[in-house]
Amino acid sequence: MQGNVVVEVIPAGERLELVPLEVGHAEEMADVLGDPALHAFIGGEPESLEELRARYVRWEGGSPDPGTLWCNWVIRSREEGRLVGTVQATVGGGRAEVAWVVGSPWQGRGYAAEAARALVGWLRERGVRTVVAHVHPEHAASAAVARAAGLVPTGELHDGEVRWESAAAAG
Repeated sequence: MQGNVVVEVIPAGERLELVPLEVGHAEEMADVLGDPALHAFIGGEPESLEELRARYVRWEGGSPDPGTLWCNWVIRSREEGRLVGTVQATVGGGRAEVAWVVGSPWQGRGYAAEAARALVGWLRERGVRTVVAHVHPEHAASAAVARAAGLVPTGELHDGEVRWESAAAAG
């Protein structure tokens, strides 16, 4: 880690690696994230290259809160040699909120589950006790990813999404 930004690659099994997000990834990621279907559960529409680049600039700068660490990675398929999605965590006080997205052409291959498991494992190795994700109640694929990462639904809703939490903290 450097300041409040992550700068290490995380192996995510044999097929994937999580590479710290950089502004230079925006062009490739604009294609990966460009399918409007990715917004079916979260709303909105794909960002333009310029919008995505501006967001990545903010993320590279790190959190303005010194007690919060922004962890953003792109998911690289080793087999294809290209980016296929992102994972992220906002960490502070022994707690992390995580999220993931895999581009439409790569969905259904288990990439999101592999990346989310690697992310949660990395967080646990660094002392994070509670991991939280928010999943739309009708998004079965994302719920399966949360479950694969060791999270369980709490039954709580936040902005219309179900709060999933690390089993140790939820039980």
